[in-house]
Amino acid sequence: MSEAAKPLAGLRVVELGTLIAGPFCTRIMAEFGAEVIKVESPDGGDPLRKWRKLYEGTSLWWYVQARNKKSVTANLKHPEGREFVRKLIAGADILVENFRPGVLEKLGLGWEQLKADNPGLVMVRLSGFGQTGPYKDQPGFGAVGESMGGLRYITGFPDRPPVRTGISIGDSIAALWGAIGALMALRHKEVNGGAGQVVDVALYEAVFAMMESLVPEFDVFGFVRERTGNIMPGITPSNTHTTRDGKHVTIGANGDAIFKRFMAAIGRQDLADDPGLADNAGRDARRDEVYGLIDRWCANHDESEVLAILAAAEVPASRVYSAVDMFADPQFIARHMFEAAKLPDGKDFRIPGIVPKLSATPGGTEWLGPDLGAHTDAVLAELGYPAARIAELRAAGAV
Repeated sequence: MSEAAKPLAGLRVVELGTLIAGPFCTRIMAEFGAEVIKVESPDGGDPLRKWRKLYEGTSLWWYVQARNKKSVTANLKHPEGREFVRKLIAGADILVENFRPGVLEKLGLGWEQLKADNPGLVMVRLSGFGQTGPYKDQPGFGAVGESMGGLRYITGFPDRPPVRTGISIGDSIAALWGAIGALMALRHKEVNGGAGQVVDVALYEAVFAMMESLVPEFDVFGFVRERTGNIMPGITPSNTHTTRDGKHVTIGANGDAIFKRFMAAIGRQDLADDPGLADNAGRDARRDEVYGLIDRWCANHDESEVLAILAAAEVPASRVYSAVDMFADPQFIARHMFEAAKLPDGKDFRIPGIVPKLSATPGGTEWLGPDLGAHTDAVLAELGYPAARIAELRAAGAV
């Protein structure tokens, strides 16, 4: 895949971000051809380099989160390091940052200063609570955004405390909104003319935006959505059930015609024909009965048999996949959701494929997350710094 074939080729993106929200936002851009220059502290760089499982001292997550990016080091506490970064941003199309509000302003890298250098700049600002409001100065990680945004309150079972999802979903959702906002701002500039603008993404708002009908249901009916475990109240049946061999299968048979096929397939034609179960309202009123019989049926069959019967009846169902299941699954393989790659020592390993799939201009992996500062000299040289000056900056601790 040539770089010119990717849809974001020609865009220069500067990333002043660490860990998840900012780096995931720019990862999407890098996968689809943008030149992403990641600015890291010379003192260890992005903490994600050391998060989760390490191989030869480097996080396996890092290789994916920073793929296709260039790494430069700059000490933002050093005036010459800040000057380097300001020059870099002056030639960029997009800046993505996830500092706490006010930090960049104190460094002389706030919106007003950067806009003066580069009127067309699109600045994506990812933070816990946004750039305004009484909470803006508080630290806010993904866990806080998920809690304040409403997700954690409704996640889990009603007789237990709220739980988190298995990943830092709040950060990732905010990153997606950031990427969408940046591209909308670029589209506006290209079509309507004018200057760049700020894309202000708050983690709690990014989560809040995903909360379906929570707001109107509360405002109109005073209804507060609560934790319901694996079921979907009002949409029945949709649940996870345990099979005879101890596996877990999720079954979504809440469509009226699907429910009829499901009941017929498990030998309950009487329930398929029951007028009281012909729609969601009727089924939900009797959901304990419905879920009880599905639980008993699954408990009497192994997972493979459950899935085969439901597939034949065209009832949506799936095993609850672990990584083991994914690696062996023909759908994952057919859709190229695993890419072959090599670690620095030559060891083969697999990384996630690119999402979404573009038919004419697909994304791709050009290289894995780079060593800290691997591109510093080249980027400085491109900005006009001679080799001797680069050596001076490094000796002074500016880069």
